[in-house]
Amino acid sequence: MKQLKVNWKELKILGLMVAVFIAAYFIPFESARFKGGILEAFYMLQEYARQHVLLCLIPALFIAGGVSVFISSASVMKYLGPAAKKTVAYAVASVSGAVLAVCSCTILPLFSGIYKRGAGLGPAIAFLYSGPAINVLAIVMTARILGLQIGIARAVGAVIFSIIIGLIMHVWFRKEESERQKNAAGFGGAEQSRPLWQTVIYFALMILILIFLNWAQPNSATSNGLMLWAYSWRWVISAILALLLGIALHLFYGFKLWKVIVSGIIVLIVGILFPMQPLIPFVTAIVLISLFLAFEQGELKEWLGSTWDFAKLIIPLLFLGVLIAGALLGRPGHEAWIPSRWIELAVGGNSLWANFFASISGAFMYFATLTEVPILQGLLGSGMGKGPALALLLSGPALSLPSMLVINTVLGFKKTAAFILLVVIMSTVTGFLFGAFLG
Repeated sequence: MKQLKVNWKELKILGLMVAVFIAAYFIPFESARFKGGILEAFYMLQEYARQHVLLCLIPALFIAGGVSVFISSASVMKYLGPAAKKTVAYAVASVSGAVLAVCSCTILPLFSGIYKRGAGLGPAIAFLYSGPAINVLAIVMTARILGLQIGIARAVGAVIFSIIIGLIMHVWFRKEESERQKNAAGFGGAEQSRPLWQTVIYFALMILILIFLNWAQPNSATSNGLMLWAYSWRWVISAILALLLGIALHLFYGFKLWKVIVSGIIVLIVGILFPMQPLIPFVTAIVLISLFLAFEQGELKEWLGSTWDFAKLIIPLLFLGVLIAGALLGRPGHEAWIPSRWIELAVGGNSLWANFFASISGAFMYFATLTEVPILQGLLGSGMGKGPALALLLSGPALSLPSMLVINTVLGFKKTAAFILLVVIMSTVTGFLFGAFLG
């Protein structure tokens, strides 16, 4: 009997054609909910593009590119590698995340940078979770708006989560990671000869620019004068920090001084011409620095190349994830394919199911920095239990559908699935215990 050979390529083409046919035949295009979900997908993408790409993602990509170029693998291995003391590695990872008031998507380039430079999986995961979860501003807002109990529980839970999840991931994937660490150690070479204080100044300026560019408008009723002042002057402060960064690049890395001066003058002129549109001088500055770096040599040109590599990897997946999340869940207060009343009904009380549903919903939803607090304020007013509220607070900021897609490209499916599973399970159990404790 002649053996039948299976042509998998042709079967895949057939499967794709069948899938498109079924979708075209059965999708209820005339349905108002379907049309609303499509609109919500693009509204959310527009909102993400306007509020987060320029001021959050682009600076984060430049920081990640800087990590890949200006920090040697040996330096990363010293503090975050397998040979580093566990107390030092996890303390550094957690504190590093705590200083960044960023969302789950903005932390991704930074996580990719330190992981690819040889950081251990455990500390890298602790950093990935701590960046959006251990957010001092968000924890303060949570305590003031949602109550002191939830605020304290979120702070303690986030700190413990980042360490425990990192340790468990380290144990689960020890064999795979040991091989990767050997390759990283062999590739990294000696520590950089540049003084540590120069690297610290460079990254401190980059991080401060990221923080002040995204300084949220404080609530005048609950904020002090310093926070209001920082918000009012955030663009001026960011411009001064950018000028200092240009000077640091000249002194430490050989960036031409005339380029710093020309960039400063052009950006200043654009700022004067468009005083009410600060994004225009900001974009001008990004374009100028990119053009000048393209004609540099050595580390500076590598910095731009590394930043572009991260952008190609991360931005398309983020946009796809935001579109999917918008179609399924919509923006706060807007209906999409999944009715919001289903979510509100599912997270009432303090059952294990309510906590699990809150945790898994939070893991797939996209929360911009600090937006989880007003969203939960509305859900609590609609009958959501405090246990599920904490579960969502612990899973939501650290994960989102867009971030899952990107993490998968960095870690692979198994490690990504394990990370998601740990976050969801620990959030569920913690929320349930917290709700039971409050009684």
